[in-house]
Amino acid sequence: MFDKVNNQDHLLGKTNRIVEGTSINGDIITKADFRLDGTLTGNFTSEGKIVIGPTGAVLGDIVCKSIDIEGKFSGKLQAEGLLNVKSKAHITGEVIVGKLAVEPGATFEASCEMRNL
Repeated sequence: MFDKVNNQDHLLGKTNRIVEGTSINGDIITKADFRLDGTLTGNFTSEGKIVIGPTGAVLGDIVCKSIDIEGKFSGKLQAEGLLNVKSKAHITGEVIVGKLAVEPGATFEASCEMRNL
């Protein structure tokens, strides 16, 4: 009677958000874009873009399409497209990206490999 649709077009333009003052211990998996201004201790997987805001912090691994980091990240990061590191960002660990942009003032203490994922 009803056909199941696996098309994810209804997620386009929608963004999940975790606000400042929120802490999560565990993994986040999403198909949509995501903005994190709180703290995540765990792994983060998104088929869209991730933004770690200026008060955001992630301690764990991230796999995503693209990512902007203004806050703190420590772990292993794999981004198919662009990693955009803002001037207030602090990144440590291992980074594998398609493209990299680092603003002056950012702390980038990570091994970095650029390749097509």
